[in-house]
Amino acid sequence: MLTAFARAFRTPDLRKKLLFTLAIIVVYRVGTHVPIPGVNYKAVQQCVKEASGNQGLFGLVNMFSGGALLQITVFALGIMPYITASIILQLLTVVIPRLEALKKEGQAGTAKITQYTRYLTVALAILQGTGLVATARSGALFSSCSAASSIVPDQAIFTTITMVITMTAGTAIVMWLGELITDRGIGNGMSILMFISIAASFPSSLWAIKKQGSLAGGWIEFGTVILVGLVMVALVVFVEQAQRRIPVQYAKRMIGRRSYGGTSTYIPLKVNQAGVIPVIFASSLLYIPALVAQFAGGNSGWKTWVEQNLTKGDHPIYITAYFLLIVFFAFFYVAISFNPEEVADNMKKYGGFIPGIRAGRPTAEYLSYVLNRITWPGSLYLGLIALVPTMALVGFGASQNFPFGGTSILIIVGVGLETVKQIESQLQQRNYEGFLR
Repeated sequence: MLTAFARAFRTPDLRKKLLFTLAIIVVYRVGTHVPIPGVNYKAVQQCVKEASGNQGLFGLVNMFSGGALLQITVFALGIMPYITASIILQLLTVVIPRLEALKKEGQAGTAKITQYTRYLTVALAILQGTGLVATARSGALFSSCSAASSIVPDQAIFTTITMVITMTAGTAIVMWLGELITDRGIGNGMSILMFISIAASFPSSLWAIKKQGSLAGGWIEFGTVILVGLVMVALVVFVEQAQRRIPVQYAKRMIGRRSYGGTSTYIPLKVNQAGVIPVIFASSLLYIPALVAQFAGGNSGWKTWVEQNLTKGDHPIYITAYFLLIVFFAFFYVAISFNPEEVADNMKKYGGFIPGIRAGRPTAEYLSYVLNRITWPGSLYLGLIALVPTMALVGFGASQNFPFGGTSILIIVGVGLETVKQIESQLQQRNYEGFLR
């Protein structure tokens, strides 16, 4: 591994890409610590210390922003609006024929959809920025902090507009930085920024577990968490790389004097075809009733029930609902992202067939059967990984401080594997030696 890093930095153009990516990461991390105008920075820091990792409803968004959300900085919204916009456009592509036609147009259609994603990102940033300012103003961002009401001392409309515009501009800059990494750096820019946002919280979370531990000064708990984390990473890498390969044979065709086809290939169906998206969907859906109950007035029965059952991560109803939603969204996302009939038609068009299966409808039915079978273990795996922080709550008493689980470990491992593959492929292109040196 060290030899590969040395070779990467010895290659001039690859070294430029790596250094450019690191420079963008530094700029992004600096922006996550710059407070926006109109915020009492001392009150925010006091409330962040008093919260001590208990981020409540805002835990997921705060994780994606690298801790910038609760500190109400320029990059407070982070890349969450872009992720939400991308998922919405991906879902709408199946529903709206115009977007589906654009997707089939190739690079020009993809560029158009990317532009729509940018517009939707800005709109969502305005909406989320307004909600964050209103939440901070009401003191609900840190409900247990004594200084929560003084976070935004100026209640003027001009101050509110300035804060929303600043956070929206910060989201646009984050989106631009991610696209710069994609164009001139290494890996997918948005994924890299997401990786950095999550990894930035690891040291403080691990140290908080050490301080809260009681065995040998907390070092036994610290070592146990590190060991569990290594096992989790190995498990996630194993499942993320697992795939079912469906063999495909293409018939030989004579066109003029040349023969085409006659090759063998395969369709790789991953065990976890949906990635981390079902976990994000399930978290967002459970976040909505808790958020509505938080801002609802009075003490109605439904509000009390929601606060007791859907806001505590260790409650049996919350755990059951979370797990079932993840399984449901795993099947839902696979159904809209992989169309067996379209794959079967394309294979039939180019003379391809699965050995032992007739072309056309039988091929589509076979692909659907295989996809449903491998989605079951993939969805159950996602649900169990997402519940690891809840198990940590029982074992260590601090689920928010447990970094190896849920969305964080899935994203870190997935982005890490993809980035390493890109670096390796570029190294092979520039350092191919062949049989003779």
